[in-house]
Amino acid sequence: MAIFYDNDKKVKTTHFGQQGADDYTITRNKEQRARYRARHKKDLKTGDFKKAGFLSYFILWGDSTSRRTNIAKYKKRFNLK
Repeated sequence: MAIFYDNDKKVKTTHFGQQGADDYTITRNKEQRARYRARHKKDLKTGDFKKAGFLSYFILWGDSTSRRTNIAKYKKRFNLK
C-alpha cells in the first residue's frame, strides 16, 4: 500500500501487488521480471505514478531485489519525499 500526500495532507491511498503472489523482490528471477515488465509496460502509458501499475512495476518488479532500494529510486524518479 502506498499513501500519497500533498502539503502534508493525504490525497490518495493505492493498494498494489497481488496478495500472496511472488514478485522480483521475493523470487530474484530476472527472466520472470523481464516477462512481467514486458506484459505490464502498457500500465505506464497512463503517466500517473500513483496508480497500482506504476507502483508494482517500479517497486515490486524494479531493478533491485530490495524493496527499500526500489522505493528510494521510485521516490527520486517521481520527485517525492
